[in-house]
Amino acid sequence: MDPKLCILCRGTKYLCGLSYCPVFIKSRMRIDIPKDLDGSSPPSVFVGRIGYPKISVFASSPPIKGNTSVYENPKEWIKMNLDDFLSLRLSMARGGDRFHVNEAKNPSKLLEDIKVLSLSPNPAEIEMKFKYEPKNVIFDEDHPPLGPSAPVEKIRLGTLPPPEKTVEKVFEDKDLKSSEGIMYLYKSGIDVERISRILSVGNIGIKRKLVPTRWSITAVDKIISDNLVNEIKKYETIDKVEVYVREFNKNLFVAILIPNKWSFEWGEAWFPGSTWNKFGNKVGIEVDNEGYFGRKDYPEIGGCYYASRIGVSEFLLSRKKQATAILWREIYSGFNLPIGVWFVRENVRELFKTKPMVFDSVDDALLSLKLRSGLGSWIKRSFIKRESIERWLR
Repeated sequence: MDPKLCILCRGTKYLCGLSYCPVFIKSRMRIDIPKDLDGSSPPSVFVGRIGYPKISVFASSPPIKGNTSVYENPKEWIKMNLDDFLSLRLSMARGGDRFHVNEAKNPSKLLEDIKVLSLSPNPAEIEMKFKYEPKNVIFDEDHPPLGPSAPVEKIRLGTLPPPEKTVEKVFEDKDLKSSEGIMYLYKSGIDVERISRILSVGNIGIKRKLVPTRWSITAVDKIISDNLVNEIKKYETIDKVEVYVREFNKNLFVAILIPNKWSFEWGEAWFPGSTWNKFGNKVGIEVDNEGYFGRKDYPEIGGCYYASRIGVSEFLLSRKKQATAILWREIYSGFNLPIGVWFVRENVRELFKTKPMVFDSVDDALLSLKLRSGLGSWIKRSFIKRESIERWLR
């Protein structure tokens, strides 16, 4: 890359072709976190997976006080540019220790504080005394970026706002299954990300175990979308073929809804220079799907499958309709950091807020798409087209 580009750009024009400024992010990754942190947690907790069943459990907070809820709010993140989003996430320090997953039932004082913190509906004052300076940020395909971490000598919470009655009910009811508790919270208006945090620290269900965050995120997306899909199967199909398009931050999201019984496809096309195709020289397309009766195995494409599925099932249920849903995503050069499946979930939700193009045939709908990877490449990889698209093209 020509170094003169940075001089001309200064982090404002993205002349390098990336979706963020690497100079800004590198400087923010070196943020100094004091050994004694005094701040307001959004609230935020994180459960690792390395070393399972003995895993790391953290409380997280930026070194500032006040309303920090935006640090854990995907609905606000989706409005930001990547620089601002990464700056927020990487400035939160994580403090905690290692615990066996079964310790969630009879937690130590430290783990109990982290569990209680996850229940709070609003930012909570927190003090963390680290054993050494927090280090190492983390980027992951499932969960949002994480700031530096260190073991703590102690955590002290300020006065916490009481949880909502719905959250308290699920926490207190030890005979309520995890899936039932998750749906109860969701139907009560609790955000999906928050439900996954409450689940991760063992605050939902009968067994009450710690659940690694990346697992809890996918579990919540799957359980909720499973229930929503069962609901939409009760309704009539849509009348016309509908196409939705959203381009955002070097990503293209496309949805094709076909008048047919429920089935679902999620596909991703990673262009050279994107996150999972940094060193390739051609577009890599991966697709996964399910028929009317769902699937029994975990999709190879990962947690983004269920993150997108919850978005489309929410939309169809709001209309009291069912459809065959084909969702494709193209990721272009310059979008080269993994930032979590929230990005897919929220973009799909935003996708269905746009005005659709309506067609009488799938053929016309497909021809309307402007896909950089080429329509033919998608058709070759699509599973559902064998059952739905070809039927419509006869």
